[in-house]
Amino acid sequence: MSLNEVHISSLVVNCRAEHLEEVKREIEKFDNAEIYGDSEEGKIVVVLETENQGFVTDTIDAINNLPNVLTCALVFHQIETGLDDDQNNTGSNHSQLEGEV
Repeated sequence: MSLNEVHISSLVVNCRAEHLEEVKREIEKFDNAEIYGDSEEGKIVVVLETENQGFVTDTIDAINNLPNVLTCALVFHQIETGLDDDQNNTGSNHSQLEGEV
């Protein structure tokens, strides 16, 4: 396993619709998580950018354990390897394309 790698993962989080904004605020506290979209039914699309697979599973567990979260499912995982240090820093924690699920 390469030391210079970035794990890009996407999750779908289902929460109680009446607690959507509260759950989103909690997810936004994670340094490695970015919300890409949500629906009024309580679905949230989250993208993680982490240094290793352990951070991915730790973050999934932490989100699953948030109050009012019903499920948190990993739907995509890609590993980028062989990156220079400059390429590891992808910039902002905010998406340029955010929308509704």
